Amino acid sequence: MVRRFLTLSPVISRLNLNPGIFLAASPSLRLQRQNLKPKISPSSTSNFQRTRSYSTTTRVSSLPRSESWKLDDDGLVVLGIETSCDDTAAAVVRGNGEILSQVISSQAELLAQYGGVAPKQAEEAHSRVIDKVVQDALDRANLTEKDLSAVAVTIGPGLGLCLRVGVQKARRVAGAFNLPIVGVHHMEAHALVARLVEHELSFPFMALLISGGHNIIVLAHELGQYTQLGTTVDDAIGEAFDKTAKWLGLDLRRSGGPAVEELALEGDSKSVMFNVPMKNHKDCNFSYAGLKTQVRLAIEARDIDVKCPVSSATKEDRRNRADIAASFQRVAVLHLEEKCERAIDWALKLEPCIKHMVVSGGVASNQYVRSRLNNIVENKNLKLVCPPPSLCTDNGVMVAWTGLEHFRVGRFDPPPPAMEPDDYVYDLRPRWPLGEEYAQGRSEARSLRTARVHPSLTSIIRAADSLQQQTQIL
Repeated sequence: MVRRFLTLSPVISRLNLNPGIFLAASPSLRLQRQNLKPKISPSSTSNFQRTRSYSTTTRVSSLPRSESWKLDDDGLVVLGIETSCDDTAAAVVRGNGEILSQVISSQAELLAQYGGVAPKQAEEAHSRVIDKVVQDALDRANLTEKDLSAVAVTIGPGLGLCLRVGVQKARRVAGAFNLPIVGVHHMEAHALVARLVEHELSFPFMALLISGGHNIIVLAHELGQYTQLGTTVDDAIGEAFDKTAKWLGLDLRRSGGPAVEELALEGDSKSVMFNVPMKNHKDCNFSYAGLKTQVRLAIEARDIDVKCPVSSATKEDRRNRADIAASFQRVAVLHLEEKCERAIDWALKLEPCIKHMVVSGGVASNQYVRSRLNNIVENKNLKLVCPPPSLCTDNGVMVAWTGLEHFRVGRFDPPPPAMEPDDYVYDLRPRWPLGEEYAQGRSEARSLRTARVHPSLTSIIRAADSLQQQTQIL
């Protein structure tokens, strides 16, 4: 078979697409692997053979939108691997949504030791357990690698050192067993896992994605197509929870969010009058750096010894800490409420048929957050969708499910080589926006035009779709 490389247009080339992209000179292009696991009917075989494979991050099918693979979802089985931050996770999910296994190795002790995520130590911890985590996921699913249809892995955003461990493992498995591989956007996975648990959730919908490193509101038009309505201009809400927990002397082995939430139950949420951030900004962007400073000053004003754990505090000292925790949580979530209310109004103008708002990410496990946001969403005649806490924090299920969603429409890479050199440069995207900015919500303090390192997932897919249409015309 003859392949020829085509020169990308200036618009496409600026997207930094992998130079290894190829386009078929003939519609008879076949992937290197002919015996892929998905169950494909004879009538769809020719379409499958015309699938074009890009770099892991572009993952674009050459099938026309009007065509679809006649896949047997029950026959699809995907292994998902997640190592973007401080948890090593793997899961096996069937195409019909059945979770066959889920394994997570926590780095709680490291978090407590360093007072947060230490990238190098986190990478080493991932490397020590990744093989066992993946093997345990397969064993609990009563499957072997030969039973898989594909491997999905988080390639960004996240900590580069940590991402590399997961991607390297995924490519080894895919290469050894001749499996397609799907690169997954971490934040898209947080949004899409809601579709696994809420069968009525269809596009378009809204999503508030809140975690230790991310704080974004997006409008999900369709798979891979997102408009970013708002983001944080400095710190995410999860970072603020973690720092507050650390300064209050809480046990970080269970992460800052749950620790603050528990202590806040003992306090008066209006005892400390913190200012709500960005009250005068009529957009949907967030800021938690100032609130963190307010908390630190409140702790200093009450002479709280941050080196003394709350478990050893006096009764009065514990009450002071609880009051600060409750007051912080109230204002931090009030900031979410105000921005989400405006974002819903914006989203309904763009997509009037929206019925759901997803709240996902580690902070979405907080019951106070869920309760307050549910009031906002119901007042707008929408339905709040929150995955269970086990699927809000980083996990392999969300990666496997997102991989399945993209695999169904042909967005995947062919199997990598069985052996890759030790110095192989993996395509990792530590800073990778999910969607394109909504013009009205653009923040000059942190515009994606300067903050991004990679083009957004949405822009890549749109560019590849456009390129696909051009090649079909030729």
